[in-house]
Amino acid sequence: MEYLFEKNGALFFKRRQEIMEISAWGQGLRVRATENTRFSGKDWALSPEDKREALIEIGEKKGIISNGNIRAEVTPYGKICFYNQKGELLLKEYYRSWEHGIENWEDLDQIVMLRIPAREYHNAGGDSYRIQVRFEAEDEERIYGMGQYQHPYLNLKGCRLEMAPRNTQISVPFAVSSRGYGLLWNNPAVGTADFGRNITEFTAESARQIDYWITAADTPAGIVENYADVTGKVPMMPDYAMGFWQCRLRYTDQEEVLRVAREYDRRKLPLKVIVIDFFHWPHQGDWRFDPEYWPDPKRMAEELHEMGIRLMVSVWPTVEHGSENSGEMAEKGLLIRANSGMDYILGNARVFDATNPEAREYVWNKCKKNYFDYGIDLFWLDEAEPGYQRPEFGAYRLYDGNAAECGNEFAKCYAQGFFEGMKQEGVENPLNLIRCAWAGSQKYGALVWSGDVPSTFTYLNYQVRAGLNMGLAGIPWWTADIGGFHGGNGEDPRFRELLLRWFQYGTFCPVMRLHGDRSPRKEPIGARGGGAWPSGADNEIWSYGPEAEEMMTRYIKIRERLKPYIREMMKEAHEKGTPAVKPLFYDFPEDPRAWEEETSYLFGHDLLVSPVTEEKATEKSVYLPAGAMWTEVYTGRVYEGGQRIAAEAPLTEIPLFVKNNGEVLNLLKDRNGRISG
Repeated sequence: MEYLFEKNGALFFKRRQEIMEISAWGQGLRVRATENTRFSGKDWALSPEDKREALIEIGEKKGIISNGNIRAEVTPYGKICFYNQKGELLLKEYYRSWEHGIENWEDLDQIVMLRIPAREYHNAGGDSYRIQVRFEAEDEERIYGMGQYQHPYLNLKGCRLEMAPRNTQISVPFAVSSRGYGLLWNNPAVGTADFGRNITEFTAESARQIDYWITAADTPAGIVENYADVTGKVPMMPDYAMGFWQCRLRYTDQEEVLRVAREYDRRKLPLKVIVIDFFHWPHQGDWRFDPEYWPDPKRMAEELHEMGIRLMVSVWPTVEHGSENSGEMAEKGLLIRANSGMDYILGNARVFDATNPEAREYVWNKCKKNYFDYGIDLFWLDEAEPGYQRPEFGAYRLYDGNAAECGNEFAKCYAQGFFEGMKQEGVENPLNLIRCAWAGSQKYGALVWSGDVPSTFTYLNYQVRAGLNMGLAGIPWWTADIGGFHGGNGEDPRFRELLLRWFQYGTFCPVMRLHGDRSPRKEPIGARGGGAWPSGADNEIWSYGPEAEEMMTRYIKIRERLKPYIREMMKEAHEKGTPAVKPLFYDFPEDPRAWEEETSYLFGHDLLVSPVTEEKATEKSVYLPAGAMWTEVYTGRVYEGGQRIAAEAPLTEIPLFVKNNGEVLNLLKDRNGRISG
């Protein structure tokens, strides 16, 4: 066939200015297309080791390429349709134009004079294009994944998503469809994904080529596992990370950290990680403790370790002009620069370029010398978008290119630098907290948190959906600040109610971490360096009165008793890419009503969790999936699945159900055999 032929083990299409290639990759197909004369050498999120040989057939009217459970058929004019192993249509390109060779009756619907191609290129300068890729929309389709967005939708059908990194917004562009396919937009360019009723469309503002990967499986679990195989899996989560983490804005000096840790130890509460937040340094970009307030970090870490507590320290990518490293980094070209000129500023600082391997190594070496070698165990990689307040992606340039073309990969590279550095130092399973991610971040030990969300019930509700979609997008390690970040006065009864509900939810998240900027703020303790920054009010569990402390203590102990169960969850995430928290349909895809449920989820496979996200609520309507029996933990009642019940939800309890009277029910009980009270 003139336009379709086999080349280097792939199905190749060439017509007019466009070249297109479909190749086998893992248990799926990779599609690349461009109006340049060749493809770029970037594999982005896909592991190059997963490229495979495919079965290719070329006939008179179409070319066919098959791999695993998916098959692509390409017409002589370049339209692509995707089918599963049963021959069922999964997805087809949106094409509206007259073309010679249309003979089938069903194709006549597409003969209109709109002349809208499925793949469209508008030159954006040089060999870059503004690219649009269009697919036919299906009314009954449900779309999940795609990362983290602050809205009340788990099902993304009808949503328009900005694919750009922002504080609280994370683009991880892998979509899981109820039709049995998953699609990775394998392109870190800034753009949009539009899952409209009339069209599905991906747009990249500046890219050298179209690049996406598609897979098919009979279940959502199969789709997610196929995706994890080609983009990477998380390490095995260390045992300590499965416990309770303590944090606040901000511990101002060494003795304050030790005082809090000693109090947890005195109360015999199993604190596993304590976190030192930002501005513990003299200047941004020094990447070291301010000795005036942190005189002996090695001794601090040693005492914490004696209490069984790991220490995490905040790292920012910003490099202040007064920093001891700013001049050298500028001279070596390790900082993000403007497209025109040399500097691109965040406040009074520049940002190190995490996409530059030399810059990653430079920053890690500073952090190794000034933190890791003192015994600091973990790093909190903040400002990972990076945190420009009004990002103009066309205005600054990274090592890998214009930020409009590759800006979404910054966070992944940020995590990569610390992961590789810690591996070199013998850390078996590196884990670091980070505020942003992209496809493949999981393989670099990225524990993503949802950013600086407000302390409201509305945002608690949003986080439930955000965490589930992050898991489906291949990021199993995810968490949110318990209580929210912005706002929250500990003396306000309304905030205390929110905090308790959020604490219950946080107990059944992949990581349980108490954090927030509480009011009223404290006065600074000094006039220079880190001492000049104010701190939030106390945020330890005893800071909110004895009743709140009693409830939070009980849930910390529940979390600790669940360790064997959580360990199995994390092993599955490590080996298969399975999300730790997952929508009900993940395990019950044959139950249509499970696909509609957005306010409950599975923690592992045997615990159904239904957080209370409405103020003053003491009851919640909960759907229990068909095909199992469900024990209500709070009351001990047993229900047959396939029905909706009114679950009791007093302020001290979260609606929680155990599937088929599983072993996890025993783990929930204390030594007296009690779960509540």
